[in-house]
Amino acid sequence: MLLVEDDRELVELLSAVFRGDGHVVDIALDGQRGLHLALTRPYDVVVIDRGLPVLDGLDLLSRLRSRSVRTQALVLTAMGTVRDRIDGLDAGADDYLMKPFDLGELRARLRALYRRAAELAAVLRIGAGRLELEQHQVVLPDGERVPLTAREFALLRVLATHPDTVHTRAALRRTVFQDAPSPSIVDTYVHYLRSKVGRTVVRTVQGVGYRLGAL
Repeated sequence: MLLVEDDRELVELLSAVFRGDGHVVDIALDGQRGLHLALTRPYDVVVIDRGLPVLDGLDLLSRLRSRSVRTQALVLTAMGTVRDRIDGLDAGADDYLMKPFDLGELRARLRALYRRAAELAAVLRIGAGRLELEQHQVVLPDGERVPLTAREFALLRVLATHPDTVHTRAALRRTVFQDAPSPSIVDTYVHYLRSKVGRTVVRTVQGVGYRLGAL
């Protein structure tokens, strides 16, 4: 889960509650940091305040949706008029809850979003093929199934979760290969993926890094 909230006392409370419920929680105290994290790391759910420093919460959410990031999003805010709620949902929110809120209701809403995320995340499209998350395999357009190793799968999942994002090698190394000593580890696993499922599955963006291709 990603929690984007600038009220430090609320962050402390919510992060403790969420972690107590078994969630792994990343925290961003401003909208720009939240945008960076949401674009570079895969999350099941993001909780976003509206009145954030640097970048407004709805602007953050609109930018995510414009980059094809479909992470389940709950807007948690003091702005609760009908017009505010309409604006939030139109910006791409999957749920909208007004402060002050009942903690039990918030947790129930999050459980619902996690259920929806699990249903949506079972398969990620890669052109005419797909990545099956529970089976850790790629299904090619002709129906052939190609099993992946844990690291091949982790790399392709990050790319497929953010299909319009260009990922730098440094970002992919931090996200997928934290314990790898070799700086060329990302290039090595891109080669492995291309060898297994086709050269077009990962696109090289010269001078920048990699993004999802197609099958």
